[in-house]
Amino acid sequence: MHSKRLLLAEDDQMLASLIKYRLEKGGYRVDLATDGREVKTYLGRQMPDLIISDIMMPYFSGIELVDYLRNTMKSKVPVIIISTAGNEANILNAFDLGADDFISKPLSPTELLVRIGKLFRNT
Repeated sequence: MHSKRLLLAEDDQMLASLIKYRLEKGGYRVDLATDGREVKTYLGRQMPDLIISDIMMPYFSGIELVDYLRNTMKSKVPVIIISTAGNEANILNAFDLGADDFISKPLSPTELLVRIGKLFRNT
């Protein structure tokens, strides 16, 4: 059993539930946030071991989240951005700001687990 705590920031409730279920079956503890305000509130209380964030969220996008983490909070917590908006500009912007990985939707929960495991091995 992993003792790693993940924050999943996803405004699509059905997708969030599916990803949360799969990650928990993979041994992770998963907290959910459905919009940017919930993310900021959560980060004000605790820092997860890894964040998975949709790029398009109400109040605070995944891109803004990466910028906030790296430049305001000075946090190095790994961030995986997920998005249907997998255009090159979004991908490059996410990486330029300090995202650790980018996965286009529809995503494979198994692939997500593999990428999470790789990030933890590299940190």
